[in-house]
Amino acid sequence: MEHNCGFINDKRAFRYRAATIIVEGDFVLLARNDEDDYYYSVGGAVYMGETSEEAVKREVFEETGLNYEVDHLAVIHENFFISSSGIDGVDFHELTLYYIMKPMEKRDFTSQSTTETGAKETMHWVPIEELDKYKAYPTFMKEYLKSEHSGIEHIITDERY
Repeated sequence: MEHNCGFINDKRAFRYRAATIIVEGDFVLLARNDEDDYYYSVGGAVYMGETSEEAVKREVFEETGLNYEVDHLAVIHENFFISSSGIDGVDFHELTLYYIMKPMEKRDFTSQSTTETGAKETMHWVPIEELDKYKAYPTFMKEYLKSEHSGIEHIITDERY
């Protein structure tokens, strides 16, 4: 059985994730589930022995039902936050590698994915220009999508206080 690259020790946790930035026209693809009140990037835990690129392809397929191709690694995100869902009050240190995926010009998904806790996940095309009107994570996404980039960016977010 696969094991996530992460651990919880008392009220502190570390997790290693691979996530994606999928843009079609002026929209970005985000996920949502029945338990949480926010949108989030498509992706999830990297398993022990799995590369981040393998993980992002697997996660995108699980959540969308489509085999998107990786374009390139875009962002290394160090994220510090206090969990408000799932494991309340845990101080998280999360490392996520964000990959840009090649557009497929598809907007319909057949996957019936669920979160680790069993909540039903749904995919949503959110207008990039209206992203600030949504409670969405990662919080850097709108500014990132509105500007040009070359190479891999390192972004640190600290929302613990």
